[in-house]
Amino acid sequence: MPTRRTDVASVTAWVDAAAMAPSMHNAQPWKFRYVPALDVLHLHMDTARSMPHTDPTRRGMHISCGAALFNLRVAVAHAGWSADVRLLPDLEDHTLLATVVFAEREGSDAVSSLYPAIDRRHSSREPFTDDPVPEVLLDGLKGAARAEGTALSVLDDWQVDAVIDVVRDAEQDQTLSPDIRQEISRWTGSGNGGSDGIPAYAFGPRHHGGRAPVRDFAVGRTVPGRLSADFEQSPCLAVLGTSEDRPQDWLLAGQALERVLLQSTLDGLSTSLNSQALERPELRWLLRDPHSPSTSAFPQMLLRLGYGPAVPSTPRRAVSDVLDVDRRTSSP
Repeated sequence: MPTRRTDVASVTAWVDAAAMAPSMHNAQPWKFRYVPALDVLHLHMDTARSMPHTDPTRRGMHISCGAALFNLRVAVAHAGWSADVRLLPDLEDHTLLATVVFAEREGSDAVSSLYPAIDRRHSSREPFTDDPVPEVLLDGLKGAARAEGTALSVLDDWQVDAVIDVVRDAEQDQTLSPDIRQEISRWTGSGNGGSDGIPAYAFGPRHHGGRAPVRDFAVGRTVPGRLSADFEQSPCLAVLGTSEDRPQDWLLAGQALERVLLQSTLDGLSTSLNSQALERPELRWLLRDPHSPSTSAFPQMLLRLGYGPAVPSTPRRAVSDVLDVDRRTSSP
């Protein structure tokens, strides 16, 4: 009996789910190419959406694309298929981050249960309550990170104090950099109905009090009607880390990050990401925990977890803008 193949409609739906992933400044730096003749999907990094001052090594772009790749895996599993993923398959093409070959699945796949969270997951820059996140949920999130070959470290009170200082230093440095301010302005605050970037309505209130590290994308700009608010005094912060710091590790971090975020969403938690300190090498290493396991030796993302209000989604590019179907009948 011949093996059943996927089709363009299915792959399009899976890529549409993939594109719901979070990305640095919501730049959505991914490009997919599907080759029906080979039943292979290629994930490329869209270098036109790079940020040379904020993300000079493109580490953030890799993490963003890794998050999209995990969403793809979840959507494929939900549809009853399996995805055989090969990371960085072409050493000559640094924009080709992964190839995915599909096959009919035998048995269950644990990630398929995360599918309902893809549309519900939104980054929040609103205040959270000071209600503690139960340890059983935090343990589950640590397990989600481990399942993707990474580690999630929940910070103690003294670590939170140190991290807040590092984030404030990073914020000050970026405020003083015209190049970084210009880059952030390019991707934020337009509010013009565009399909990418962070609109002003998603900035959240100005920080009036509290200790939670929340990035202010206004960067000194006046946002009409924007209020101020007190944030939590005892924020729940976690650092996602990897054992190495190569492009393949950044892709692993992105997949682990999205797995943690989707599980958090199903657990009823609000989440926000803060990469500010991680964008400066000299500050990034200050987030390393010398007592953490080797699997988290290299910090890749700072997460804020808690209970907060529902927030609206940020815009997404149409799937036709991120998916190219190669309709040639044979391999090039």
